[in-house]
Amino acid sequence: MESGRTSLSAFLAQESSTIQAEYRSNLPQLILQLSTAIKKIAHLTSQGALAGALGSLDSQNVQGETQKKLDVFSDDILIETFKKGGLVAGIASEEVDEPISIPYTGEQKPFLTLFDPLDGSSNIDVNVSVGSIFSILPAPRGREPALADYLQHGRKQICAGYAIYGPATMLILSLGKGTHGFTLDSASQEFFLTHPNIQIPAETSEFAINASNERFWEPPVSRYIAECKKGKTDVRGRDFNMRWIASMVADVHRILMRGGVFMYPRDTKDPSKPGRLRLMYEANPMTFVVEQAGGLGSTGRARILDLAPESIHQRVAVILGSRNEVERLEQYHRDDDVKTKLNSPIP
Repeated sequence: MESGRTSLSAFLAQESSTIQAEYRSNLPQLILQLSTAIKKIAHLTSQGALAGALGSLDSQNVQGETQKKLDVFSDDILIETFKKGGLVAGIASEEVDEPISIPYTGEQKPFLTLFDPLDGSSNIDVNVSVGSIFSILPAPRGREPALADYLQHGRKQICAGYAIYGPATMLILSLGKGTHGFTLDSASQEFFLTHPNIQIPAETSEFAINASNERFWEPPVSRYIAECKKGKTDVRGRDFNMRWIASMVADVHRILMRGGVFMYPRDTKDPSKPGRLRLMYEANPMTFVVEQAGGLGSTGRARILDLAPESIHQRVAVILGSRNEVERLEQYHRDDDVKTKLNSPIP
């Protein structure tokens, strides 16, 4: 505690009773280790070109995307943190083909960590907010984790959140009982609770979507966006604003602060892909945080946290944010599915 402010460590001590008993002694330690890694990444992002962290590498990640230098630096920091911390049995990163197992030596390590080390990295070189997304799952007992151990429903997450590196560095965290925001004090290098019990308003007049993909959208998304654009002259009865940063962390953070709906829906641009974002590293942790703040996360046809993962780098459609808007989009998807079924030829 400093000058009446609640530090991250003090908050974790206060919230210990809300943590499952088997993780009560270890989860706060893991979060504090993670916060140290976030401070290191924040320093690198704040230095930019001065730290030699800008620009792209010749390599590609498992997704086939060209890696930014800061992607790799951030990935290395998080992997090294979890390896040395003594609490993690396995690590899965968006940047790495296969999960990294920590050799089992007979000592139980209770957690699996999954993360996107630097979300929104296309924005690095233009100095726009980026972030790190993380998910913490229970590890198997008495053995080294196998790939199947990572493929748990999002509702099984023990903890999830993200860091945003913007004008201020913030850590947004949920232990499964509400969502809370912490701001890094540059003088003391401590995180302090600044946004307790964040609540996303159920109603909103803002939406975030990449409009350049409009020609590929499915009918329910086109219907929703068309109604929002018509505003008070049509069925919505009020005007909407569109926002799009192309950094999921930044777009979702705005929604947590003032409401809105974020959409990266399924489209026909690449029919082989059911969505653009990764279930394990982005959709599950962000939905966990959003739902603990009163919002909702959906593919349009199913609740994200109820999805049964099929692969570690699985992609899904993502619609999340203010509850009433997400529910409206789900209804539009149901309407379209019924219409499609009725218009299908009888076999």
